[in-house]
Amino acid sequence: MAIRYPMAVGLNKGHKVTKNVSKPRHCRRRGRLTKHTKFVRDMIREVCGFAPYERRAMELLKVSKDKRALKFIKKRVSWCCVGRVVVCKTSPL
Repeated sequence: MAIRYPMAVGLNKGHKVTKNVSKPRHCRRRGRLTKHTKFVRDMIREVCGFAPYERRAMELLKVSKDKRALKFIKKRVSWCCVGRVVVCKTSPL
């Protein structure tokens, strides 16, 4: 804990010390999108196209059924955060 004032009492009591700065842990970086991963995913998307459930979600989005599309994708993906990501990816198309 970095001390601001060399005081004997109070919130900042004790002698001045410098904070020990540690390297960021690997688990903090895990899951972050890299250039290579993005390239590979884009290549697979270009070759394979969309999954059937993604195509159905796109149809729902075309007729302005955003809430229904999110509910549908949440059922398929079984995770709300990923469902929102899928909706965002498929909506502009």
